[in-house]
Amino acid sequence: MTSVLVIDDDPTVLEIVETVLRSGGLDVDTRSTGRDGLVAAHERVPDCAVLDVSMPGMTGLEVCRALRDDVETADVPILLLTGRGQWLDVASGFDAGADDYLVKPFTAQDLLTRVEALTMTVTG
Repeated sequence: MTSVLVIDDDPTVLEIVETVLRSGGLDVDTRSTGRDGLVAAHERVPDCAVLDVSMPGMTGLEVCRALRDDVETADVPILLLTGRGQWLDVASGFDAGADDYLVKPFTAQDLLTRVEALTMTVTG
């Protein structure tokens, strides 16, 4: 089963994303801080990571860079999930190493389609 690590400091968003991904048959691990998420990624390397950009302590961009800088997690596909959709925000996300970028609010189908597309490159 495809595993997805979701990191978001908003419990409502975390629950929505988890529900959507589980409905698509994915194994979901959720964390509410960037640091916890990074630890989880090293305990069990996910097939995909969905990261909120704006989090206190360690941002999604910092988590993204840390995953890319570690040989163990460097190839994990990363989807950034954020309320910030300006072109500069998107560019910063890709510069940090993200594979895709989804702006909130999003549809359940769009989230699932993008995560499935990212995991296809790993598992398919």
